[in-house]
Amino acid sequence: MRFLALLAICAGLVRAETDLVVPFFNHSKNTNVDWIGESIAESVGDTLASQGLLVLGRDERLEAYRRLSLRPGAELTHASILKIGVTLDAAKVVYGYYELVPPASGTTQTKGSLRIVARVIDVKQSRQGGEFSEIGAVEDLGTLQNHLGWQVLAALSPRTAPGESAFMSARPAVRLDAVESYVRGLLAATPEQRHRYFTQAARLDEHYSQPCFQLGKSAWDQKDYRVAAGWLDRVALTDPHYLEAQFFFALCKYLTGDFAAAEKSFQTVADSIPLNEAFNDLGVAQAQRGDFTAAAVSFRKALEGDDADPDYHFNLGTALWRGGRYNEAAESFRDVLARKSDDQEATVMLGRALKQQAPRPGETRQDGKLRLKTNYEESAYRQLQAEIGAKK
Repeated sequence: MRFLALLAICAGLVRAETDLVVPFFNHSKNTNVDWIGESIAESVGDTLASQGLLVLGRDERLEAYRRLSLRPGAELTHASILKIGVTLDAAKVVYGYYELVPPASGTTQTKGSLRIVARVIDVKQSRQGGEFSEIGAVEDLGTLQNHLGWQVLAALSPRTAPGESAFMSARPAVRLDAVESYVRGLLAATPEQRHRYFTQAARLDEHYSQPCFQLGKSAWDQKDYRVAAGWLDRVALTDPHYLEAQFFFALCKYLTGDFAAAEKSFQTVADSIPLNEAFNDLGVAQAQRGDFTAAAVSFRKALEGDDADPDYHFNLGTALWRGGRYNEAAESFRDVLARKSDDQEATVMLGRALKQQAPRPGETRQDGKLRLKTNYEESAYRQLQAEIGAKK
C-alpha cells in the first residue's frame, strides 16, 4: 500500500479534499459541560468518515493547535479556524457552538435543553457555508449530534448521503452518561484513566461501539488477544472503525488458533476494501486450514497491489510448495531473494522446492512459516483512491 501510494504521488496526482471538524464552543456558563464540544466534533467526524469522506483525525488537529499556539478548548476566531484549515490543507472545516439552558425551577424530568449550531467554512474559497442546528433535551445528546452529523453529511456529500430515516434508524441513541465517559476517556491524560472511562462507557451502554473499539485496540497493543477480540467483536457495522476492528479481530482469532473465524473476518475486510494486507492475511488463514489453492489466490491478489513486498512472494511460494507445485514455488522464492537477498528462510525454502522435498508430517501447521501483516492501511488506500478520483 505504501509503495502504491508513493507511485501515485510521484505521478503527480491531485491531492484529494479532506474535511476537518473542530470541537464546538461552549456558549453556556456551565464549564462542567465543556466535554460536549469534543463529543459533537467526534460524532460529526465519525458520521462523515463512515460514509467515505476523508476526515482529519483528532491527533492531526491537536498538532495544528500546537503549531499555531492555540489552546485546545478555547473559542477560536474565524481567522484562527481558517488558519487551522490551511495548516492541515483541509478543504472544509466544520465548527460551531452549543448552549445549555438550565431547566425551569422544579423540573426534574430533564437537566436542561441543548441547542447546537454548526457552520461550514470553505477553506479554499475563504467562504462561509451553510448553518445547521439542533435543539432538544441534553439527555438526547447522542440523537442530536447524530442528526446534526446527517445534516452536515447531506450538505457536503449529497450524492452519497443515505436517507434521513435510514441513517437515524441505524444509529440507536446512546445514554448521556456513556457518551460523557467516552469523551472524558479521549481527553484523559493517562492510559489508566482512558481505560477506566472507556470501560465505564461500554458498561453503561452495551450498544455503544466507540469505546469498544478503543478498548479492543488497547488490549491488542498489550498482546491480550482474547480480551481484544471480545471488545472488537462489539464494534458496530455503522462505526467508521468497523473494518479496522474486523481486521484486528481476525488477527486476534488467528493468534489464538481459531483460523476459521480469522478467515471469515479477513474475508469481510477484503470483500469491502481491497487492502494488500487483508488479502495476505486471508491467505495465511486459508493455508493454516490446509486450503493451499485458495491461499495462493489470495496471495496473488496481495501481489497485484504490491509486487515489491518480499513477504507476499514468500507466502505465495510457501502455499505453492505445500500444495506440491514445486517449480512455481521455486520461482516465488527467487522473487523473494531478488527483493531481499539476505532472507535466510527463503533461501532454505528455495532449496527444498528445487529438491522437491515435501513438507514433513505436521509441518503445514507450524507457526512462523507464513508471514502475517499487522499494519492496517485503510486511510492510505482511501486517500489514494480519492486522489485518483480528483485527477479524473
